[in-house]
Amino acid sequence: MSKQELNTMDIQTILDYLPHRYPFLLIDRVLDYTVGESLQAIKNVTINEPFFQGHFPVMPVMPGVLIVEAMAQAAGILTFLTTETKPGEDNIYYLAGIDKARFKQPVVPGDQLIIDVAVHKSVRNIWKFKAQATVKDKIVCSAEIMCAGKS
Repeated sequence: MSKQELNTMDIQTILDYLPHRYPFLLIDRVLDYTVGESLQAIKNVTINEPFFQGHFPVMPVMPGVLIVEAMAQAAGILTFLTTETKPGEDNIYYLAGIDKARFKQPVVPGDQLIIDVAVHKSVRNIWKFKAQATVKDKIVCSAEIMCAGKS
């Protein structure tokens, strides 16, 4: 039995599929994806992140909204892959909604977020995803993410 080849993306390829840049680019690598279905990505959390200076200096914790943003960025990559497009002036997806967001445990420097997003449904230029982020196989955040394309 042969091992199935994974669809991966390094940071250079990710930069082609996301308009975000430092300090707001929150995806470091795509581990695997299936166009139109799902994507798995990594966010390496380091003490060098600018938000740790103020959140919180004595006990650094990654803000939950940035975990959700990382999930939305993973969903954005999957959307661009599925529509066979790339971001540009006339083609961009915005975070349009967050439902059922739950935070289970803090994310701290040294953690590696594994982000899984799956297409729940899409109608015209609106996409809904089921998303979750895990650290060491424990769910730290889950949510339904909605993205809408620029009209």
